[in-house]
Amino acid sequence: MGRLIAVVLFIALLVPGVLLSRAWARAADRRAVAGGSVELVEPTAEGAAALTQQAQHGRRWRRLGLLLGIAGIVGVLVLVGESSVFLWVPILVLGLLAGVLLAEVTRPRPRWAVAQPHRRPRRAELISAWLVWTMRLEVVAVIATAAWLWSGEEVGAAFAGTAVAVPGVAWVLAELALLRAVVRPLPAAGADVPVDEALRTWTAHLVSAATGVLALLPLGALLLTAGIDRGDRVTEHFDLLPVGLVAGGFCTLSSGLAVAFFLVTWLRPVRAGARALAG
Repeated sequence: MGRLIAVVLFIALLVPGVLLSRAWARAADRRAVAGGSVELVEPTAEGAAALTQQAQHGRRWRRLGLLLGIAGIVGVLVLVGESSVFLWVPILVLGLLAGVLLAEVTRPRPRWAVAQPHRRPRRAELISAWLVWTMRLEVVAVIATAAWLWSGEEVGAAFAGTAVAVPGVAWVLAELALLRAVVRPLPAAGADVPVDEALRTWTAHLVSAATGVLALLPLGALLLTAGIDRGDRVTEHFDLLPVGLVAGGFCTLSSGLAVAFFLVTWLRPVRAGARALAG
């Protein structure tokens, strides 16, 4: 009976990951619509220049993030030695996602005339509120879990501090980028409105996905660590907590990898001549 309960619990904890993946799959439809709207109009000279500038800006920051990740790997290798091999991939991923977040929060404003009086879009027009609030809950969850495990001396201070600092900083950058995407006035030229909307939509989804990955992966590692540690302890009665922690950790890691997959699809810059609706 205990094994049956454990299996049911494991399956139930996989459901949130499936729902999150479905929500991001629907976001791909929003990307197709926004990109297709740009394809159907001919932007002004300022709008075309903005597309080129934004694409170059994103590539520069992502390359810088890659260099930061490589530098971090070299630094850890020098300090710790070959035992740091398991940290290389997380450090590289951290550098790449830092480049994505910094690119979006520092994007220059397009140099086009703005509408008078100023008009601004609502955030719900750019990204699903469910995705934004899920990102925030993920950050809160990893911070609370790290504090809980650290208080119980189940993880070290360095591990817990990193698990709190990384998603916390990413959350701040994401909120700043989302705020900038909303407060920027709409362009005056009607042909540039789809361009502007696509750029805002890309920013909102990129920062939400990047922050979600930086929260889900540490959260999954924390849950798995706690579940395996508690599972090694001998108890008199059947304990569902280790099973729940391991299942939650597995689900969280799977969700983080799924969101990372969708994040990669959003890295393609907005292009006026792109065949956005094909495929």
